[in-house]
Amino acid sequence: MFLLKAWRTTAFGVYGYMNFTRSGFNEHSKKFKTEDMQTQMEGKTCIVTGANSGIGFATAEGLASCGATIFMVCRSKERGEDALSKIQSKTGNPNVYLEICDLSSVSEVKSLASRFSSKGQPIHVLVNNAGLLEHKRITTSEGLELNFAINVVGTYAMTELMLPLLEKAAPDARVITVSSGGMYTTPLTTDLQFSENPFNGTLQYARNKRVQVALTEKWAETYSTKGIGFYSMHPGWAETPGVAKSLPGFSKRLSGNLRTSEEGADTIVWLALQPKEKLVSGAFYFDRAEAPKHLLFARTEGSHAVIGSIVNTLRSLCKLS
Repeated sequence: MFLLKAWRTTAFGVYGYMNFTRSGFNEHSKKFKTEDMQTQMEGKTCIVTGANSGIGFATAEGLASCGATIFMVCRSKERGEDALSKIQSKTGNPNVYLEICDLSSVSEVKSLASRFSSKGQPIHVLVNNAGLLEHKRITTSEGLELNFAINVVGTYAMTELMLPLLEKAAPDARVITVSSGGMYTTPLTTDLQFSENPFNGTLQYARNKRVQVALTEKWAETYSTKGIGFYSMHPGWAETPGVAKSLPGFSKRLSGNLRTSEEGADTIVWLALQPKEKLVSGAFYFDRAEAPKHLLFARTEGSHAVIGSIVNTLRSLCKLS
């Protein structure tokens, strides 16, 4: 097991340095097509979670620039209002709105979903971007480990509760979940709240991100007839406030070769704009192309078989019928 873990870490490091950095983006972008990003989104509604900074902010700004109506879901009212003002000013799009919600709280996510349901407007794009890497074990008021609460439970509850409004936008509706290359280092596990001691926040984050990829597969399979596309993606290694705070050593070592937030958000915006017939529901995307979900010889493929039991656990935790 030690050798397998060492191989996963080494393979991820090499693969990541070759592909996830700014130089990787520059190389991959040579194949990008300008016309792919020229679609306009007037009349379409997008929700972006964690939109006040970093990749979430860049995503909201990119979609607003295409004319979409944007709902920014943020935990901090002050930071959210500042971000909203900047996006409206930079894009000239007045149809950008702020919703306050702590995604680590199932009750708050339910309240948010209720507010959207009362409006009744179709949701064309849901971007599950909000995420956290907390190194200390923290338990929420609802009894959940904090990383898991935001990265997995919040993402799951948000998506499930928005399904009726996404169906209203079918067949063009899509859910885009922002995962991380860190998921390459770990298989899927049913130990969702990290029972091991000592607690390892970096490993828990990677496990959470693996769950997101497997969940996307499961959603695509479960809701294949509803006219909703489900996609997970990896933004690469981007220089964001979240990375600087959570991984200061990593951020310092790769200073100058990390992607910008805009480069990290590029594939999210691309996924929102493409005709659905060009995309594969359930797939994992990186730099505007379908990417592998498992590294060679990492032995993580078979682990996705437990996603059914994980979904049952999440449904029970969220008290969804």
